[in-house]
Amino acid sequence: MAFDFAGRTAFITGGASGAGFGQAQVFGRAGCKIAIADIRGDAVQTAVSKLKEEGIEAYGVELDITDRAAFQRAADEVEDALGPVSMLFGTAGVSIFGPLEQASYSDYDWIMDVNFNGVVNLMQTFVPRMIERNQGGHIVNTASLGCFMANSSAGIYSASKFAVHGITMAMRDALKDHAIGVSVLAPANIKSNIAESVKTRPDRYGESAFDVNEDEIAALHEIYAQGMEPEELAGHVKQAIEENRFYIIPYPEARAGLEAIFKQALDALPPADSDESGQEKRAQAMHKYIEARQQLDKQRYGTSAR
Repeated sequence: MAFDFAGRTAFITGGASGAGFGQAQVFGRAGCKIAIADIRGDAVQTAVSKLKEEGIEAYGVELDITDRAAFQRAADEVEDALGPVSMLFGTAGVSIFGPLEQASYSDYDWIMDVNFNGVVNLMQTFVPRMIERNQGGHIVNTASLGCFMANSSAGIYSASKFAVHGITMAMRDALKDHAIGVSVLAPANIKSNIAESVKTRPDRYGESAFDVNEDEIAALHEIYAQGMEPEELAGHVKQAIEENRFYIIPYPEARAGLEAIFKQALDALPPADSDESGQEKRAQAMHKYIEARQQLDKQRYGTSAR
């Protein structure tokens, strides 16, 4: 059955610019009501005004996605204004680059809180509501090509995106019996203002251990200026939702790198026909555990986890 976007309410974190605003435009034009959540209040109002000029029903909230209580309040406010949310886009993200061995705890805290916990807070806030209403829907969390590979300068960023990839895969399994699809977007370069994200770092995280100056921000802007247009990227997201596809990676230049990484992993495995007795023993043990776990879960939760 084709996915029907018309009349659904979509909640988009980081929706005031970049990939998030591209999603707001594409899904608004597809008939969704759009809720934009962003830490930059002025940008929220500007984005909502642009959407309304197109005839898209839109509402904006200024939101620090690391604040769980504020997330609950924002959810109530949005649903009062636009109706039940059934599409989630965990698009907000931040980055900062520097030698990993020189990072501070606060650098870890800020990036993980926004990039990973922001996604957790989005799903923890809305998924129970979506299940209770039984109207289906879809969730798209933005990771990065960095969810498959990492290097020193982007180490914390990549770690946060590995985590987004993992929790999104798990949530797809958790929700498959509720008619709620789940996808992970793993983009390469996007035309966005993520280079400016360091300027939104709340004071509670303190100073970074990395020396980020205007020259570096300008250099990043040059790179991102050549990135994929947000609306184009959102078009790929829309197609993936229609196909209920998990991975969204519309960058052909990423193929060689991903093939090399997965080849390393596969090459680390012994031949498939080796240690046959060990394979059988482990398979039987896992099968027995799964059966026992399903029974325990039915007793404890009324349903069985997979």
